[in-house]
Amino acid sequence: MNTKKLTLIGIIFIFTCTHFSYSQEISSTRFGDGLLNIMGKDSTWSMKVGARMQLLSNFSWTDEGQNKFANPEQDFLVRRARLKFNGFAYSPKLKYKIELGLSNRDMSGSSEFTGNTPRYILDAVVIWNFYQNFELWFGQTKLPGNIERVISSGNLQQVDRSLLNSRFNIDRDMGFQLRHHFYLGNRFLVREKFAFSQGEGRNVTQGNLGGHQYTSRIELLPFGNFIKKGDYRAADLNREQTPKLMFGTTYDINNNAVKTRSNMGSYMSNDIGFHETNIYTLFLDLMFKYRGFSLMGEFAHRDASEPVALNPDNTPTGDVVQVGNGLNLQSGYLFKNNWEVSARFTNIELDMEITGKNPQKQYTLGLSKYIVGHKLKVQTDLSYLNIDNGLDELMYRLQVDVHF
Repeated sequence: MNTKKLTLIGIIFIFTCTHFSYSQEISSTRFGDGLLNIMGKDSTWSMKVGARMQLLSNFSWTDEGQNKFANPEQDFLVRRARLKFNGFAYSPKLKYKIELGLSNRDMSGSSEFTGNTPRYILDAVVIWNFYQNFELWFGQTKLPGNIERVISSGNLQQVDRSLLNSRFNIDRDMGFQLRHHFYLGNRFLVREKFAFSQGEGRNVTQGNLGGHQYTSRIELLPFGNFIKKGDYRAADLNREQTPKLMFGTTYDINNNAVKTRSNMGSYMSNDIGFHETNIYTLFLDLMFKYRGFSLMGEFAHRDASEPVALNPDNTPTGDVVQVGNGLNLQSGYLFKNNWEVSARFTNIELDMEITGKNPQKQYTLGLSKYIVGHKLKVQTDLSYLNIDNGLDELMYRLQVDVHF
């Protein structure tokens, strides 16, 4: 199905919902709160329809020596363009979410394992609150990995996520998740998240090549919940009046993985099929907010039992697991006029002997104007990338976010 067909389906869907509105209850919405909020006539279902886009301009220069940056490159693109549907079916205890990606970046990554078709589907998941504070998730959605990855791309503090996320994140996959939370005393909140998934990323249609992926995460919030899920929204737009803090840790095992970055990266093929190895990923992260100030910290570590891909005769194939460490520190302050300044430091140290990649450090300064919170904002940032024994890079970005 091509993009034109998918867009036509979306238009027909919205028209149909509007045409049959006489038998449903459609509430008026404010900007950023969905295109349509529909409630079934008998209140047995609901649907919120939303759309968003990110328009990005990017400029970069390479250091030719003595801090003389040249070889300018630039591009303009629709970074993200998405349709979102969520609500409940039959009972408020059975929720669902569907998110479709329409930009080239959203759909990229097709292969024989995805049926050689664009990867339109980002999320397709049902969530069943089957008992008290327990939820069972089934479908394709984000695994409970590092906090920066789970924060929506529409709720970021800077133009895009850090190098740590691009090197180590475990992204989306298909499977089951069990989630639970409880309180220690009156305020101390503990959240537990467990996932069992296919282990090869999203939209895979050809079955499981290796083993399976097992993800466990625990989150500690000693001062209670953030306002409006602010622990998973960058920038302190709610201006927390008391300090709020979340500590999180994730441990992920991808058994007999066949990709270079757990369920991400490229397939490690060899003479008889695929190189399989156990890949282990650890995340430690925190989020702190207080009166416009925010701080996010992340540490990532990845290892593998056999990181160098081999043929049956023990000759290297040329593929390796991207093992190593990453550190990301990010902070910002939101002024009362909804301008925010932010800064980020990221350090990536992949195992040089295995990956052949030199350590990298990136420094980023950001400036954001929140017109209607994260729903309508303009963001810009300037980054300096230092590569040991390599060519440094300078990058400037400007992005506009519009969310309906």
